[in-house]
Amino acid sequence: MRKLLMILLGNTIYALGVVLFIVPNGLVTGGTTGLALAAKHFFNIPISLFVSVFNVAMFGIGYWILGRQFALTTLLSTVYYPIALAFFEKILGYPLLTSDALLSALLGGIMIGVAIGLVIKNNASTGGMDIPPLVLQKKLGIPVSVGMYGFDFTILLLQMFYSPIENVLYGIVLVLTYTIVLDKVLLIGKAQTQVLIVSKEHERISKAIIHDLDRTTTLLEAKTGYRHYPYPVILCVLSKRELPHLNDLILSIDDHAFIIVSEANEVRGRGFTFNKEYLKEDNG
Repeated sequence: MRKLLMILLGNTIYALGVVLFIVPNGLVTGGTTGLALAAKHFFNIPISLFVSVFNVAMFGIGYWILGRQFALTTLLSTVYYPIALAFFEKILGYPLLTSDALLSALLGGIMIGVAIGLVIKNNASTGGMDIPPLVLQKKLGIPVSVGMYGFDFTILLLQMFYSPIENVLYGIVLVLTYTIVLDKVLLIGKAQTQVLIVSKEHERISKAIIHDLDRTTTLLEAKTGYRHYPYPVILCVLSKRELPHLNDLILSIDDHAFIIVSEANEVRGRGFTFNKEYLKEDNG
């Protein structure tokens, strides 16, 4: 149920961003919405109608080429997004909240990035122009990211025939913004901090991390570069909130410890994507 609600929320935010910021300021964008804007200009087809027909067509192609499981995850977005778009069109119209095109591109990009991120994080697709890149990947081996950028760029070029070049440039800002935001949303809850610790007190520090922070450690085999002495390196992965505590813990044991901190985009396994398992100590 939670996944369904998140998919609905994502599509709602997407439709709201289009109605509030994209259309009122004449911004151009890629994807299904970009094609719908072109259809509205050239053929005066309502955006919601074009999106409905196009999404159904893409859904059929996805079902035929990508399979039933993919189709089921996409069905909700395919049906709901045009309904949400038509609802906001009727209730709100296209209100001009700001005449600043750059601000609209940024705010619209943030909303669209959050929306697509919510849908993808819940193992679904927004349908429409998400499907052709997936088809190209399956049939020709073209990476999905390359396909998406190619289609978006083509759609932006299409809109240059009737949109001022400045609007197309704002469209590029819009696409870049929602791409960046999408990446950030997909990493929420997955990104962690990786720490490498070089210290002569590696045994004490490792035990302290396990008992005080309730985090496991890994001792990597290493040796010094000059004299080639064996010198184990501690590897630990934890959340950013735990980092200050870890730093204080390490320095309280060895204030000369060498610490390397970096971001891990995704961590899978016990303690992160799986529940922790504790081993009982044998006191016998």
